[in-house]
Amino acid sequence: MKNMDWFHSLNSPFLAPPDWVFTPVWIILYAMLAVSFFLFIRGGLNKGKKIALLFFFMQLLLNFSWVCAFFGMQNILFALIILMFMWLFTLITLILFVIYSKAAALLLVPYFIWISFAFYLNFGYLVLN
Repeated sequence: MKNMDWFHSLNSPFLAPPDWVFTPVWIILYAMLAVSFFLFIRGGLNKGKKIALLFFFMQLLLNFSWVCAFFGMQNILFALIILMFMWLFTLITLILFVIYSKAAALLLVPYFIWISFAFYLNFGYLVLN
C-alpha cells in the first residue's frame, strides 16, 4: 500500500508502537464508543443529550477526517490540527456524557487517553519529518 510505504519512511517519535498494535486497539476503542453511545441514548433523548450527541458525532467525523489527512493527503500538520479539534470535542463529549450517564462517559476515557497519545505521536511525526 502506497500510503503505508510513505508512513514507514517517516522518522518515528519515541514511544511509537509497532504497526500491529493499532488494529486491535482501534477495534476495542470503536466497540467501546458504540457501547457508550447505546448506554447514552438509552432512556430517550432530551435537548441536553442531543447537544452531547452532536459533539460525539463531530469528534467521530474528525476521527475519520484525521485518517484522510494523515494517510490519504500525507499532510501531518493538517492532521495535527484536526486532532486538536478531535481532542477538544472528545473532552466536551466526555464532560457532557457524565451529566447523563457516568457509565457511558467512563467508556470514553480510554479513547480520550488514546487520542491524547495520538496527539503526541502526530506532533512527533511533524517535528521529526
